[in-house]
Amino acid sequence: MTAEHSPVLSLTRNLHGEAATLAFAASLAPLLTSGGLIFLQGTLGAGKTAFSRGLIQALGHQGAVKSPTYTLVEDYLLDSLHIYHFDLYRLGDPEELEFMGIRDYIDGDALCLVEWPDKGHGVLPPADLIIDLDDLGDSRQIYLTAASARANSWLQQLQSRDSSLQPVEDTLQLAGQVRTGAQP
Repeated sequence: MTAEHSPVLSLTRNLHGEAATLAFAASLAPLLTSGGLIFLQGTLGAGKTAFSRGLIQALGHQGAVKSPTYTLVEDYLLDSLHIYHFDLYRLGDPEELEFMGIRDYIDGDALCLVEWPDKGHGVLPPADLIIDLDDLGDSRQIYLTAASARANSWLQQLQSRDSSLQPVEDTLQLAGQVRTGAQP
């Protein structure tokens, strides 16, 4: 089977507390140094920004990582990677992304993290990786779904390093669709 025809890989893991979320994001960081498009989904307070902070800092950013809720995008220029962190929660219309030049941000070299990607439906290209975070009160359940061959490779590498990641068997998810029926 070629990478183009590999089955969609979807993994899940329970994360207890913000420190675990930050550490898990840091474990994913080394795989993302060539850029890509990652959608972060979940309810308010599910940990999307905490995950982004852990990832951005693990990739080398030394300062604070702000939520781009009001600015729509925060830009991090690192030595070897350009990161754009989007939060589309307050986006009124997906067409606003066209006016802000979204296509200039999302290129093959940058790592783009997009919170609330559903707000950009119809304008955003398909993600490489979809990350769903479910708030379980004292913990979070994270679901990672490859939506490209590139992300499938990332998840295979991540799974080989982290035995606590479990395959999600009951997804109806194909590249770019929302996870359904995946409960621990």
